[in-house]
Amino acid sequence: MICVPDLQQGIDAYTKIGFDVRPGGVHPGRGTHNAIAFHENDYLELLSVRAEEADLASAGLLAFLARGGGLRYIAMQSDDLAADVAAMRTRGVDVSDAGDGGRRTPDGHELRWRVASLGPRNPLPIFFIQHLTPLVERRRQAPGAGEHPNGVLRAERAYVVVEDVTTAAETYGRVLGMPVPKVQRGNVIKADMAVFEVGPTGLGVAQPAEAGPAAESLARRGPGPFQVLYRTRSMDAAARFMADHGMPPPARGIRNTGEQAMLVGPQDACGAYIGFVGPA
Repeated sequence: MICVPDLQQGIDAYTKIGFDVRPGGVHPGRGTHNAIAFHENDYLELLSVRAEEADLASAGLLAFLARGGGLRYIAMQSDDLAADVAAMRTRGVDVSDAGDGGRRTPDGHELRWRVASLGPRNPLPIFFIQHLTPLVERRRQAPGAGEHPNGVLRAERAYVVVEDVTTAAETYGRVLGMPVPKVQRGNVIKADMAVFEVGPTGLGVAQPAEAGPAAESLARRGPGPFQVLYRTRSMDAAARFMADHGMPPPARGIRNTGEQAMLVGPQDACGAYIGFVGPA
């Protein structure tokens, strides 16, 4: 979830990066609206406050946007949220009950889900969602969505920058109910990281090791999500599309897996780092 002060400006920015971004709709009673870029089984969300309903938006969101916005939350998908909440509580995790949520699409359809958030004893920038509206029906609201000019297929990994990777990884492990991974060096983000493999997507908890994206984000915004890495069909095709739309060349690097990667900086991605990995 990338929160932006102006939704249309966010759509324009991510369209230039090569995402097929579609209007998502409004969240009744929340004062917000969004836009969605569907991938294979996940999606990128741009969220903003509707000017005419700003009084309904949460104080936390308004404060986040006042600081410029950016990548705020990572949504973890569940197929049985009530059971996941109960399991977290047996591990001593402070988590809310599953509550109802939804949005109304521009053509008037209601999409429904259930959502649970972490409490103040576990203030991690993640939340848990169980979609009640099937993916095929959600995609039906945006025919042809998911064919991105940048060739993106899915989210490969999301990164959260922290001050102490060992302590943070233990907390994430308890919340997720997963063993704490071995710490490894992230060559592109220049950080020591513990990566939880959650389904097909990795969740990386990263402590800056030297100057680079992780250190820059920690200094600029403090701890929190700062990058999403996407698997693409062709990095060169993605770079050409961006160049054709006035974007500066993405930074290039080599991952610790040996793969090439490239990175769009926060100045061009509404306060977030957006990475790409895949064949040339």
